[in-house]
Amino acid sequence: MLRIVILLLLTAGELVRQGGADNDQLVASCLESDREALLDFKNGLEGPENPMLLTWRGSNCCQWWGISCENGTGAVTHVDLHNPHPEAVDGDSSSRYGFWNLNGEIRRSLMELKSLKYLDLSSNTFNGISIPEFLGSLQNLQYLNLSRAGFSGPIPSNLGNISSLQYLDLSLNHNINSEIPDSLVNVSSLATIDISNSGLHGRIPLGLGNLPNLEILRLTRNNLDASSSQFLSERWEKIQILDLSFNSIHGKLPDSFGNMTSLTYLDLSNNNFQGGIPSSIGRLCNLELFSISKNNLTGTLPESLDEETRNCVSRSPFSSLRYLDLSNNKLRGTLPKWLGQLENLIELSLVDNLLTGPIPDSLHLLQKLRTFDLSQNRLNGTLPTSIGQLPSLYFIDVSSNYLTGVVNETHFLKHTELRFLDLSLNSLILDMGSNWVPPFQTSVLDMSSCHLNSPFPAWLKSQESIVYLGFSNASISGSIPNWFWEISQYALSLNISFNKLEGQLPNPWKLNNAFQSVDFSHNLFEGPLPLPVGMTLTTLDLSHNKFSGSIPKNISDYLPILVFLSLAENQIKGEIPTSIGYMDRLQVIDLSSNNLTGTIPPNIGNFSSLVALDLSKNSLSGTIPSKLGQPSDLRTLHLSENLLSGQIPSSFRNLSRLEMLDLERNMLVGRIPHWIGEGLENLRILSLRSNAFFGELPSTLSNLSSLHVLDLADNQLNGTVPAIFGDFKGMTQVQNKLQYLLYENYDGVNMMVNSEGLVYTRSLSGNKFYQENMVVNTKGQRLLYTKTLSLVISLDLSRNNLSGDFPVELTKLLGLVVLDLSRNHISGHIPANISKLGQLSSLDLSSHLTTFDSSSFAGNPGLCGAPLDVRCADDNDNDDDDDDDDLNKEWFVKDGFIDNWFYLSVGLGFVAGLIVPFLIMSVRKSWSIAYFGLVDEVAEKLWFLKHETAKHTRYRRRRHNRAV
Repeated sequence: MLRIVILLLLTAGELVRQGGADNDQLVASCLESDREALLDFKNGLEGPENPMLLTWRGSNCCQWWGISCENGTGAVTHVDLHNPHPEAVDGDSSSRYGFWNLNGEIRRSLMELKSLKYLDLSSNTFNGISIPEFLGSLQNLQYLNLSRAGFSGPIPSNLGNISSLQYLDLSLNHNINSEIPDSLVNVSSLATIDISNSGLHGRIPLGLGNLPNLEILRLTRNNLDASSSQFLSERWEKIQILDLSFNSIHGKLPDSFGNMTSLTYLDLSNNNFQGGIPSSIGRLCNLELFSISKNNLTGTLPESLDEETRNCVSRSPFSSLRYLDLSNNKLRGTLPKWLGQLENLIELSLVDNLLTGPIPDSLHLLQKLRTFDLSQNRLNGTLPTSIGQLPSLYFIDVSSNYLTGVVNETHFLKHTELRFLDLSLNSLILDMGSNWVPPFQTSVLDMSSCHLNSPFPAWLKSQESIVYLGFSNASISGSIPNWFWEISQYALSLNISFNKLEGQLPNPWKLNNAFQSVDFSHNLFEGPLPLPVGMTLTTLDLSHNKFSGSIPKNISDYLPILVFLSLAENQIKGEIPTSIGYMDRLQVIDLSSNNLTGTIPPNIGNFSSLVALDLSKNSLSGTIPSKLGQPSDLRTLHLSENLLSGQIPSSFRNLSRLEMLDLERNMLVGRIPHWIGEGLENLRILSLRSNAFFGELPSTLSNLSSLHVLDLADNQLNGTVPAIFGDFKGMTQVQNKLQYLLYENYDGVNMMVNSEGLVYTRSLSGNKFYQENMVVNTKGQRLLYTKTLSLVISLDLSRNNLSGDFPVELTKLLGLVVLDLSRNHISGHIPANISKLGQLSSLDLSSHLTTFDSSSFAGNPGLCGAPLDVRCADDNDNDDDDDDDDLNKEWFVKDGFIDNWFYLSVGLGFVAGLIVPFLIMSVRKSWSIAYFGLVDEVAEKLWFLKHETAKHTRYRRRRHNRAV
């Protein structure tokens, strides 16, 4: 009883709030037949305690909730049972507002309401029942709203029989999953059609644009197809709102597109439009919103719209335009001058195009502009100081361009409303006065890759609302001031990587409970490894610093939901704590290049989400835990340059998504498992170099169709090179498409941008990723590849006990860049068709392949070494002193130069047919230098002087420390 009383009180309150029924309607007495039809309709609905239906009592149905009647006759004309609290549809049905939600069946008794003009059942939950076909028999119906009501199934074609229908809304019924019936094009009275977010497919019926009274058409977020040249060429006489976004409409924008002169709202985003934007858009004098983002538009923006605007009252282009979004296309050319004439513009977004030239100074005329986004283009020149004259600016993003020059206080003179500022990835110089206090309080501030050449900027001290702070690669030096920890205490993300910051970080390092991402990598921080205390932290990158000490044993207690962890390239020692195995959300673990000892904790293999694991370049010992074969999503595994022993665990055959397996330079033994070629079908790179593997090469490796790099050198393998190795599919094609091998996880930092119109989500710090890397032996050097690794195709079987003839089948591997069979017992002839390997940059067949005697090299006085009588200056008495030879000749070349040099070296190939094999197949490596002399003489000086001395010294020290 109490529940009913409460519902009656709620109903009374809603009646008072909504004003009840009109006085004229209260006087009318409804038709008995209509009353009986409504009661039968009510009996089909579930939820008898619904506050609306509780009022359906008494003989006069014209007084019931949601019912209106015709004066005089008492015939029911309106049935409005829309849920006044739609937030309860997806919420708790047992809550207060849950009582307002209707479900059940729609009975045919509605057909008895012969005078029904208005039917609204929106924002209810009818649990997937079909839209009733009998609705097409309501001949007087003018308004039909079934939106967000849980209907499914096809749209009844007989809705096209309702000749009086003016308003049709079937939106947000996500499982309608049908085509738009052609019959709708016959309903000439239609003024509004909204079937957005309903799972539609198929083509858009031709003729919708010819409906003479159509003013609003919303078909967004379906899978509809149409040819723009046909569909957008229709009459569209009165259309004011046209939203076709998130579909599959294709073709070019026709010139007749400009005939829709009544348009105020046009959204064609997320389709497949091609070609350019016609100048006829200038005829759309009343347009307030224009979005055609995320298409395949090319060409330039119209330079002038003067001729097209001659019929506009203002005679200026887009005088009513408030929102312009042309982002994520392939538009070229410069920014047109007419952009500076859009005096009512609130939002301008041209993100991710190919636009060039300067930013027009005339943009200072856009005094109402709140969002200014020109990021990810090719704009050059300076950032105009006139931008500081725009007092309404809330959002500025000019990141990822080629802007240069100085940015100072003048650029932000009137920006009291600014909350989002991104100048990153340009070549701007920040020159703020030492006493400058910004007029704004930003939430997002990213000046990465700008040049400060100073300690931490003092003006940052005034920013008390920071959500994301990015000063990566900003030439900041010195220590972090104490006030920085105060202004950043409520941030979600901090990125001050790639600077020259030094000193120690707070330990413990207390973060607020909203913190998500910290990237302090590539600096000079030292001292004990700090322990960030933040229960919500998902990304932590402290790599490439000078931190020492050990990893805290209780790290899992403080970082329970961490997703990305990188402590690489520090001076961390001790064991990997077993508690790391309890951080079960980790996707990336990079502890490489430290001084870690002990064994690999087996429980790391418990991470079902693990994508990348890099423990290379440490002093880890023991066997590889078999549990590392459990993570089903693992894609890259680096355990190289440790002291690991035993065999490759057979559980690795379960790593079906693995792309990189790097176990080189350990003490692993046994035969190379045949199952590698059967279970690891996605493997791109396999390196087992410098271990103690023995036996024959498994022919099943040829099943690795994606393999680009195979390095089995410096083992004890015997037998012949299987002829089937010529079937490596990944090596038969020339690889000239650069693919960054990145294993990403999103760091979760977003910001909703709303300029009183378009609402879209911006990623504040993008994706944090583990970048794949690989050391490849080429031309007697060990070169580290990262960015260009996808272009490397290498087969290295050197320093084994392989025998037999040179396998002619290898000449089918047309993409090979590196081929090394040296220091084996291979005999026979070099096949003549080896000249087909036009991509070869390095070919080494030296030692034990002695098909040619000394006379074959006559006329080359610069060559030395066997079989010639001329000894080389670096010849050792013991040719088998491989360890010393490796140590003296190994160094690591970082991306900067080698990645650029790689593009040139790939193109060299064979310059003169078989000349290269004759020159390269020498017994000593110095013979190959005679050929590559001119290239290597320049390259080695640059590599050695600029990059290599420090790295070579570190490498020798690490080897020495391990030996000790």
